This record gives sequence, C-alpha cells and structure tokens, in this order.
Amino acid sequence: MRSIAILLPISLFATAALAHHPLGGMPMETFTQGVLSGIGHPLLGFDHLFFVAAVGIAAVCIRRALSAPLAYIATMLAGCLVTSLWDAALASEIMIALSLLVMGSMLVSGHRFGNKTLAAVFAGFGLFHGAAFGAAMAAQEAAFGIEILIGYLLGLGFTQYAIAIGMGSIFVALWKTNNSGAMQTRLAGAMVAGAGLYLTLEQIEAPLIVFISG
Repeated sequence: MRSIAILLPISLFATAALAHHPLGGMPMETFTQGVLSGIGHPLLGFDHLFFVAAVGIAAVCIRRALSAPLAYIATMLAGCLVTSLWDAALASEIMIALSLLVMGSMLVSGHRFGNKTLAAVFAGFGLFHGAAFGAAMAAQEAAFGIEILIGYLLGLGFTQYAIAIGMGSIFVALWKTNNSGAMQTRLAGAMVAGAGLYLTLEQIEAPLIVFISG
C-alpha cells in the first residue's frame, strides 16, 4: 500500500498544478524563464508524472537505476525539439495513454522484461511525451529564441530525470525495509495501468461513438 500512498499525492499535486504555470501564463523571454518553464511542464499533468515515475521504478527492477531512464530522456527531448521547431503532428495523447497502460502492465508482470525491451519502451513512448511538451510550448509561445529553447529543454530533461531517479530511490528504500517489494511494484504498476486504461478509453470514446452511430 505504500506505493499507492506515494503515487497518489503526486497525482493530486499534478492536478492542482494544472492552473499554476511557473511563469503564471507569461511568455518566456529569457534563458532562465525557459528553464523554469521546462521544470514546470512535467508537473502539469499526472499522465507525464505517472509515466516517468514508472520509468524510475522499472529501471531499478533491472538494476539500471541511473542509466535506463536516459533512453526515455533522450527521445523525450528529441520529440520536444522536433515538435517545438517544426510543429510536427504526432498522435501524442493516445500514445501517452497507451504508455501508462503498457508501463503499468509491465510492472504488474513482476519484472518479466529484459533490458533491451525496457529501453525500447522507454525510448518509443518518450518520443510522444516529448512531442506533447513541445506542442505545449509551441502553443504558449508565438516565437522563442534558441536560448529559451535550450533553457526549456534543460529544465525539462533535468526534472524528468530527477523524478525517475527519485522514485526509483524511494522504492529501493521501501524494498530494503520490508519483504514485500514485489507486491509494492505490482500495486504501483496497477495504479499506473489503471490511469492508462482510463485515459485510453477517454481517447477512443468519441471516435467509437461516431463509428457505432454510423
């Protein structure tokens, strides 16, 4: 139950943060403001928070707590860069929902995944999470300089990596204090997968209704 007790406050904090951008909705004009915006964006939605938390937990399961999350960070930043500069169209919302469903299911499975498989999942879904961050920036900023973009990417990458490492460290500490580490991992995975299932159904609801109604 401790895993749920950890993830639940994260989701509540993210929901509360939705209306409180670090810059209060003001445009980014300096490198520092770009960094602050990059730090704040990962905290503006529980979908991103849940995924990167699951990344951290899965990384410690394969004993790659520091290196494995970098596969996610690299493609996440690439997706953000591409979408910010070229307004590339990616079906990021449905893929983000599926990312939670897949990552949660992998944790529920009880560590039955290889290093290469996990890295591929991190990297593949990281592209779409990054695209969502880039789209949010492009929508907020009509124009931005290269120094602002660099600051945004630095803040974004640092925050995501810190969340993954921090969540992994918390679970390592929990595993050392009791013998129910596997159960805690499965419970955390079930919570992430449940959120992913809800978001996936929400994404396909409207198209499904249109299809059924003809």
